[in-house]
Amino acid sequence: MKAIMADYALDVGGVKRDIAVLIEKDKIAGVIPRESLKNFDVDETFGGKGYLLIPGLINAHTHVAMNKFRGFGDDMPLDRWLNEVIWPMEKEWGDEEIYKWALIGIAEAVSNGSTVINDHYFFAWKIAEAAEKLGVRAFIGQTMMDLVEMPIAEPKMGFRFFKRWKKSPLVKPTLAPHATDTVSRDLLMEVKEIAERENALVHMHISQSKEEVLRVKKREKMPPVKYLDDLGMLKEYFIGVHGVYLSKDEVKTYAGSDATLVHCPASLAKLEGEVAPIIDLWELGGKIALGNDCAVSNNSLDMILEMKFAAILNKVKQRNPTKPTAKEVFHWATVGGAEALGIKAGLIKEGYLADLVLINAKKLHFMPRENMLSHIVYSARGSDVEKVFVGGELIYDSGRFLKTNEIEKLLND
Repeated sequence: MKAIMADYALDVGGVKRDIAVLIEKDKIAGVIPRESLKNFDVDETFGGKGYLLIPGLINAHTHVAMNKFRGFGDDMPLDRWLNEVIWPMEKEWGDEEIYKWALIGIAEAVSNGSTVINDHYFFAWKIAEAAEKLGVRAFIGQTMMDLVEMPIAEPKMGFRFFKRWKKSPLVKPTLAPHATDTVSRDLLMEVKEIAERENALVHMHISQSKEEVLRVKKREKMPPVKYLDDLGMLKEYFIGVHGVYLSKDEVKTYAGSDATLVHCPASLAKLEGEVAPIIDLWELGGKIALGNDCAVSNNSLDMILEMKFAAILNKVKQRNPTKPTAKEVFHWATVGGAEALGIKAGLIKEGYLADLVLINAKKLHFMPRENMLSHIVYSARGSDVEKVFVGGELIYDSGRFLKTNEIEKLLND
């Protein structure tokens, strides 16, 4: 049995002081007063005075290998960014290069507190290998398109990856049609059929640019969410991403469904100068998760920083400093993502996955340590992360990735 000790343990249920979290195999076995730890047979202990323990952050939308393109295509709108910069470069990808950059992207996300990624990209089998190598929990889909000329996104590759990826306790395959304007109705119906038959997740961009909305309206005579609803796809298995240009009617439709919308505030503020109608969706009972998107549009994979962006950008959009609260944003980054992915995570509670992040709060920007929920959303940064546990296993410790030396080699190349 392992134990993590901290002055503060924070989840959306509140903060506990002076605790020890007991870990047995991959689950949390108990949360006890630190002084009671002497009554338990513990093999290893971590943390201690001055530490804050939080649930692992769930990065519900990523393209981790796109770290290779960081700094390219800045200050351009999304449609031009894709067509003029990103897609031409992506056509040059190869297996081994994807693996290298996926390692780099996942490592960045982990070092900033992500214990789960939900990735949508090409050469998914190589990204899955990188995830297993680093020990992160990952949901990975091979991007599929049939209305855009992109050989590495042929639908048969996505279905093949989903069908053939080996059983793994940490890495699960998903179905990843690209977007409502790049995927045909026939392909979406095939995706839907497989998702419902195989109990699979569907991960898809929706309404991420004005051009996407116009193309779907022209082709289908309805906007993207109405189109997906018409197909019967807005089910619990559906994870939509962005939703920046949802109309009021679409917000009502989406909120009334069982689908989740992933909010990537920094990315779309940068690419489109817009913030999705997240608060409207949330107040109608919609399900929200949070993600970084990618290091080209963000330009970092830091979920702690993303929480601050989510809180502040939505306050500006609403012209209301009360919406959202720090607690709501923390919910999106933890419980919201866990519920979308169907995993028992996001809380520091007995029986939940021991996906945990230990943060060094012995820093000036955590003073006076009176409101840890505020501090984690508004004051903290990814560099405060000291240790990351996935399934009870320590995978990251003070800059070191403990399951592989490949990151160290890449940094020193």
